[in-house]
Amino acid sequence: MEIEILKSKIHRITITEANLHYVGSLTLDEDLMDAANIIEHEKIQVVNVNNGSRLETYVIKGKRGSGVCCLNGPAARQGSVGDVVIIISYATMKFEEAKTFKPWLVFPKELNKL
Repeated sequence: MEIEILKSKIHRITITEANLHYVGSLTLDEDLMDAANIIEHEKIQVVNVNNGSRLETYVIKGKRGSGVCCLNGPAARQGSVGDVVIIISYATMKFEEAKTFKPWLVFPKELNKL
């Protein structure tokens, strides 16, 4: 049996931009991606602490060290600059492996810095 479990989480990052007229996705500082073991184009869930919305999209690389967290395209309607969000990715693995798996957890500081 395989199950889906938490792989990576960036807990309480602040939205820095919202770009409605972009094709789609979430632009994320590459330093944060590395820390959370999230790769470009990986499917993520974005949970908005301020308004309760949840959305699924994918990640694109943002400038390293910039602190960028930008909702793009339709996702831009799900949050505003200054909102706090949680970014989550999941992995599918065998049940026994999942019992000992340890996810990557990132708790950004002010300005979305590590």
